[in-house]
Amino acid sequence: MNKVILMGRLTRDPEVRYSQGENATAVARYTLAVDRRFNRNNDDQTADFINCVAFGRSGEFAEKYLHKGTKIAVTGRIQTGSYTNKDGVRVYTTEVIVEDQEFAESKNSAGNNNDGGFAPANRPAPAAAGDGFMNIPDGIDEELPFN
Repeated sequence: MNKVILMGRLTRDPEVRYSQGENATAVARYTLAVDRRFNRNNDDQTADFINCVAFGRSGEFAEKYLHKGTKIAVTGRIQTGSYTNKDGVRVYTTEVIVEDQEFAESKNSAGNNNDGGFAPANRPAPAAAGDGFMNIPDGIDEELPFN
């Protein structure tokens, strides 16, 4: 089975091209920065950069809605390949072929993507109640998926 699930932020706007021919198909390429859960061997890198390719409607969706910094969840499959570059050197590639992509945060929580994924400063932080649960501050209940 070849199945990949990723969550991360786009490192740049998707690069979209259309195939030639009667039925032009959108081909969107983008890179996801996916945080690592832990740091191995004192490595300074805390994220992996995964190349993704979306075809057809998924490519059109990427072109229209995805931008640098957008946090998305992607499911797909890994595909490897190789080619010989202009210098005659064999280059090996690994990319995720996108089967499904969706937003992983609301527009409100995304803000302008300068907050690193944290709550905006003008929103009060949730306070812990005595029973171990957190109190929900006023004004954010409309963002909850269960009302």
